[in-house]
Amino acid sequence: MTDKGYDAKSNRAACRARGIIPIIPYRSNASERPTFFPIKLYRLRARIEQAMGKLKRFKRVAMRCEKTVESYSAIVAFACTMILVKSVHTA
Repeated sequence: MTDKGYDAKSNRAACRARGIIPIIPYRSNASERPTFFPIKLYRLRARIEQAMGKLKRFKRVAMRCEKTVESYSAIVAFACTMILVKSVHTA
């Protein structure tokens, strides 16, 4: 997901060349703005990026300190659990 700063035809073409659907909002002064923009897909991608940002607040997840896949998966699962507990128990 990107912001309006990456609104260029070359960026969109590079995404499409890799098989990625470019969900890049158009600038308000863009000359060729299409009428359709997938807002729901953009919001969904924003939620995913926010979740990844929350996960990377855990230093061990962000720096990938664990050596094995199993221990890294366990740390990611623990971090997800902590995020979930914090979101449920807000008072």
